Amino acid sequence: MAIRKQAIISSILVYIGFFIGAINTYFFVKNGSFTLAEYGLTRIFFDVAQNFYAFGCLGVIPVIYKFYPYYNDNLEKRQNDLLTWGLVTASVGFIALLILGYVFEPVLVRKFSARSLLFVEYFYWVFPFAFGLLFFSILEAYSWALKKTILSNFLKETGLRLLTLVIILLFYFEVIQFPLFVKLFSCLYLIIFLVLLIYLLKIGQLHLSFRISRVTRKFWKKMVAMQSLVFGGVVIQSIGLTIDTLIIASRIGLPSAGIFNLAQYVANLVQVPQRSIQSISVGVISQHWKEKNYGEINRIYKRSSINLLILALFIYGGITLNIHYMFSLLPIQEEYAAGIVVMIVLGVARIIDAGTGVNGVIIATSTFWRFDFLSGVIMLAIRIPITYYFIVEYGIIGSAYAEIFAYTVYNFIRYEFLRRKFNMQPFDRNTLYVIGLATVAFAAAWAVGVIVEPVILRVAVQSLLFSVIFLGGVFRLELSPDVMQLYHRWIKKERN
Repeated sequence: MAIRKQAIISSILVYIGFFIGAINTYFFVKNGSFTLAEYGLTRIFFDVAQNFYAFGCLGVIPVIYKFYPYYNDNLEKRQNDLLTWGLVTASVGFIALLILGYVFEPVLVRKFSARSLLFVEYFYWVFPFAFGLLFFSILEAYSWALKKTILSNFLKETGLRLLTLVIILLFYFEVIQFPLFVKLFSCLYLIIFLVLLIYLLKIGQLHLSFRISRVTRKFWKKMVAMQSLVFGGVVIQSIGLTIDTLIIASRIGLPSAGIFNLAQYVANLVQVPQRSIQSISVGVISQHWKEKNYGEINRIYKRSSINLLILALFIYGGITLNIHYMFSLLPIQEEYAAGIVVMIVLGVARIIDAGTGVNGVIIATSTFWRFDFLSGVIMLAIRIPITYYFIVEYGIIGSAYAEIFAYTVYNFIRYEFLRRKFNMQPFDRNTLYVIGLATVAFAAAWAVGVIVEPVILRVAVQSLLFSVIFLGGVFRLELSPDVMQLYHRWIKKERN
């Protein structure tokens, strides 16, 4: 119940954030606004900062998830030194990043100056951006462990986009020039970090203790061992998620990176519910592992899979039906239309990832968290050469095909691990029913939509028909226990 309630609230907040993000993206790509290279620069800021964060955290965030229940059950709040060591570790990691950034700047200039000179020019502004992301993520992880997920999700998914919208509008209406825009952009995560810091302090959950607690003395060897191995896994996962943009920027150029990232942004809408449920389930699943409540973990696994598959297919179907028409209705720079097919293919990869549920959270919070590292190594070993080859041979669409292949292999490995090790697997006949229902709903909506004019009416008819058939079928066939429980509770409330 706690997961479902917070998931609903968090999903609403995240979707509000994505709505604001859609406005931001519109101003980034509309005629007479940012150039393709300028938009590409903002996206590569995120990807480079993501890798800096992965390195700078030195693997400490999964340690917070895993060991917080032990600290919480055995220490007074003021004796809990877990957050302190998390922040100290991140500080050490960031200092190392500054040194490495200075040392390897000539390599970056050599790789990006020919096709992405704008990134070279503003490279050092990535560091305050990464600093804010790193330290916000430490506090976010601690908030998730506390099961206080709503504000952190709001700040990351909604608050960040609101701040971004402000500086976008300042640039769009020529109040500021692009150099100042980049400097303000680099401070966005710093602002939400400070807000979350003040919130934790206000609710009495921010305690910095530099006295080593008895829990740290007892578990430090296990924590360091986990951190050492997870560090490599986190870096590998981050590189796997961002390698396509970096290769596109260096091999093709920032404008193509901008086109790809617009496609990626639209495809990522499919993953919004997944991100909410993952953030909420971390603390709950970690506690169940501690209590050896395997049945409850398997229940969460199954329900997350069917629920996320339903939501992913619903969002993907709505987007795919109408994306061509939306480009014609909105004054978007015509070069971005090259990313429509990329978006459609990337969306399939997102469905595959969503449909396997919270398998990553289950493995990362278990005693077999080393496997998370090994599966990440395998994915990266597959992803980098395939992505590089496909981008060189086929352009940005090659990256989308490489992503489908890599995510299929990656999730299959994790699926098989949980099935063989714990006899947990999330699929049943309802999985096939959901896929079949989405296919029928999409085909019916498309067949009716093509004969409807004008375009704006076609979009409305297709969206409505797809929604009615698909969601009606989900209820009629009772494909999700959680959906039916919410429905029956609503009926009961209405009758009373």
